[in-house]
Amino acid sequence: MMRIDAHHHVWRLSRADYGWLTENLAPIYRDFGLTDLMPHLAAAGINGTILVQAAPTEAETAFLLDVAKGDDLVRGVVGWIDFDADDAAARVDAIAERDLLVGLRPMVQDIADDDWLLREELTAPLEAMAQYDLVFDALVLPRHLPRLVELVDRHPDLQFVLDHFGKPQLASGDIAVWKDDIATLAARANIVCKLSGLATEAAPGWQVADLREAVDHVLACFGPQRLLWGSDWPVVNLAGGYAQWFAASETLLADLSSDARDAIFGGNAARVYLSSRGRPTSRK
Repeated sequence: MMRIDAHHHVWRLSRADYGWLTENLAPIYRDFGLTDLMPHLAAAGINGTILVQAAPTEAETAFLLDVAKGDDLVRGVVGWIDFDADDAAARVDAIAERDLLVGLRPMVQDIADDDWLLREELTAPLEAMAQYDLVFDALVLPRHLPRLVELVDRHPDLQFVLDHFGKPQLASGDIAVWKDDIATLAARANIVCKLSGLATEAAPGWQVADLREAVDHVLACFGPQRLLWGSDWPVVNLAGGYAQWFAASETLLADLSSDARDAIFGGNAARVYLSSRGRPTSRK
């Protein structure tokens, strides 16, 4: 089975639309492209990826689709559209024509209105996404999880993916409410969860044990058939890097069956993102 990194980025600083990416983030404040990623993928035995947006602009989505078109390593792109635009549904219609687009991701964690997910204006573009089999990637913080539950219930025909476990506060250890909300969210059949982004939520110098409680909880709630592994590269370079995160993930999942691990490290991403869009998972 093909191994898939279900969450990584590339960026070019000269494009100047990464508002969050500043010189204060020195380890990742430079250009990153697929050639930088390939050695990490080779070391981990990964031969397919999902490329995810990192800037809230449609120009970046076009840039990512062009990157993906040039290398069949990228199996699909999760992009961005202006969900606040009056013609948001029409924008979904237009971008859905791009073959390699597999999903869309509003950057909810950066939106000032915590109730943004519950806006009635989202109904039409989200219904359009479901029509085109586009996945909704949810980049949220723990406080957004109850709103996400309501949104998932409103759109039973839309596939949702929870990025980065919903960013539990691992550094402080304050995850009791997060655990309850994850259990509630996992009871919905149309959402899966990405095993990604935990290294940057943990305290500096994190160890595998620091991630165990959160990973075991999500496994118990979602099960291995609804968990997708992603590197969150190059952001993961802020907290140990690709190899350390991949090794930690293998350790955290070591007690699962080989079939379950295969699902998490590729099979589930192929099913969720690539069953009707993107590049096929079998190479020609």
